[in-house]
Amino acid sequence: MMPRDIIKNWDGGGREPVISKLSGYVKPPSPLKERISQSIYRLKVQQSKLENVTMRMQRHDRNLFDKCVSAQMAKDTARAALYASECAEIRKMASIALRCQLALEQVTLRLETIREFGDVASTMGPVADVVRAIKSQISGVMPEVSYELGEIGETLNSVVLEVGEATGQPYDEVASSAEAQKILGEASAVAEQRMREKFPELPRVRVPSGEKPEAGVSQYPI
Repeated sequence: MMPRDIIKNWDGGGREPVISKLSGYVKPPSPLKERISQSIYRLKVQQSKLENVTMRMQRHDRNLFDKCVSAQMAKDTARAALYASECAEIRKMASIALRCQLALEQVTLRLETIREFGDVASTMGPVADVVRAIKSQISGVMPEVSYELGEIGETLNSVVLEVGEATGQPYDEVASSAEAQKILGEASAVAEQRMREKFPELPRVRVPSGEKPEAGVSQYPI
């Protein structure tokens, strides 16, 4: 059962926040339910972007994989090593994107449950923590998605603070972090399994002496 102050602010009509009373120029925040609905929509947009870019990476990887195999059959080890190295880099990015996509799916489902049943106090903290973690993980691969997640995270953090103020309960950072890590861990486990299903094992290629495949994760356009 939601505390009375949260119920007042759930669909609107609650007390005006203190900061709004101090300044007539500050626009009152939207009702909690509306902000959660907006966050769900924006998260689904980012999920779609991640899903699309993962599919593109998979197609690109398949093309390079076939070229790697052909070069190896032609005994062109230098070219085979080049293709294998590029496949490895693509797979690093694909793994990050897939892991973040799956974590966002869990976050979205959690928010939909919150919106439906109003269980805000105990579940919003981990959701905000997961979004913050994903923002950091995806920043080097898809900075546009990272930026958008940063804005969504700010909205979710405002909800967490507002709920804490209404309930009078301090934010349990330890419990929230543990739940967030559990969500991220589950997403990583599923992502690892799907990577094995979607990306064939790379052939073993001996890199010619004196040559090293380039390392590092590059950004991938949306």
